[in-house]
Formats: sequence, structure tokens, C-alpha cells
Amino acid sequence: MEITKFGKPKMVRSLKEMKSVLYDQKWYKQAKNFNVYYVWRGVKWEGDLRYDITIIPPKMLGQEFPKTKGHKHLNNFQELITVLEGQAFYLAQWGKGNKIDKIEVIKAKKGDWIIYPPNCDHLTINSGKENLIMANWLSKKCKSDYSLFERYQGAGYYYTKQGWIKNQNYKSVPKLKFKKPLKRKPKSLDFLYGPQPTHHPTRKNHR
Repeated sequence: MEITKFGKPKMVRSLKEMKSVLYDQKWYKQAKNFNVYYVWRGVKWEGDLRYDITIIPPKMLGQEFPKTKGHKHLNNFQELITVLEGQAFYLAQWGKGNKIDKIEVIKAKKGDWIIYPPNCDHLTINSGKENLIMANWLSKKCKSDYSLFERYQGAGYYYTKQGWIKNQNYKSVPKLKFKKPLKRKPKSLDFLYGPQPTHHPTRKNHR
């Protein structure tokens, strides 16, 4: 599946825009700018739920594997993701400021499903040698906050050629826990609308 298959992306994240979250800052100083990943938003819709496509090519970020910049969803919105091609690590962490209470990683491949729960900062890593192509369902009302990862130079761990490396910019980083992905799509996507309101006139039956 080629990057041009979906037409012009709605968002392109460049290396320059990723500077604040990169592990290999020495490499960055010598690197030429390039596009790290591409996002096509609103490829299709079901009610207020938006279906997006993201492609992360397998171009290394120095010693670090390619990744998304990472963010947190405001107002406790969740996100549903499925891998269309390639393989990935999906990292999520919970805490306050530079103290992480819990950090988890889900290893996923084509056909797997992942739910990012509420109130976590999260990112995606292309852990393979091919394009990672993934799709997500997300409420159009969901807004993202990138500030934590920008402040502490990324998540609690980096995935590198040497394996997982702890981010020393955090005061407290617990041991990394690994979880398994879902093997099928949830029967209902109502949980993506957030904790409120209770009445959703635009919802459809997501089966």
C-alpha cells in the first residue's frame, strides 16, 4: 500500500517538528529535515466518529525507531486503533508531571486492535522494516495536548536499536509492562463518544 493511495494527507509531521521528543539529539543536529509520518483525517465518518489513516515509514530517527510525536486526549476521550499493515508498539503512560505511575506497551501486527483508554499520554512506534499503516476511530470533539512529551523529551521509554531505554528526564519511571492487543473490533463504539453527554442523536449502530 503506497503513501499516495489516499491522496494528499491532512497532516504531515516533519523531523523538525519532532525535535523536542527525540532520543538521539546528537544525530538530529546533523540530520536533514524529512517527513516522519503522514495522517489522513476524516477518510470516512460514522456519526460524530472520524476514521483516520496514519502511515509511519521505517526511516530511523538516529538510534531511535520512528514514532508519532505523542499526546494526551483532553476530556477523557478514548481512541480505537487497528493495524492495516506492518507492526507497531503502542505506548501509554499515566502520571503527573515528571512522575509516571504506570507505563504500558502493546505489541501489535496486522489485524490487531488497540484501545487507548482515558487520561493517558500515548504514542505509536513503527517497530518493523516496512511502512506501518494504521487506522483509528476517534470522536470529532476530541482535542489533543502535546505538552507533556514536549516538556520531558518524549515518553518514559524510547525504543532504540539497543532496545528500550529509560528517559532520564522523568524523576520516576516504573518498569515497562507489556500487554496483548485485541484480536477483534469491539461490537459497539459508543465508548468513543466520551463520558458525556448520555444522549447522542447522531450515533449509528457500530457493528
